[in-house]
Amino acid sequence: MGNIENMDEEMTVELELEDGSSVVCSIITILEVEGRDYIVLLPLDENGNNEDGEVWFYRYSENPDDPNQEPELGFIENDDEYEAVAEAFDEYLDSCEFDEILEDE
Repeated sequence: MGNIENMDEEMTVELELEDGSSVVCSIITILEVEGRDYIVLLPLDENGNNEDGEVWFYRYSENPDDPNQEPELGFIENDDEYEAVAEAFDEYLDSCEFDEILEDE
């Protein structure tokens, strides 16, 4: 079986894709880049695995007036912004032992 023991402490979010399907993603971290928050997601397949190690970056915003409201995710609109987030994520990876999360069980 494997992989079940950490399920309850792992934060996940369900993303609806443009084609109407949805993907469960594991939340890796929230990064602040140039005063904006971004969320880093690891898309999971139906077995809760990620085979290719690909991560997704989205703009992330919470409603400061209503902490119970669902946070909003938004697309990153330009390449410079995306690059800045990717770079910040690389630095984040360097600062923690991320390999063990992505290693095959």
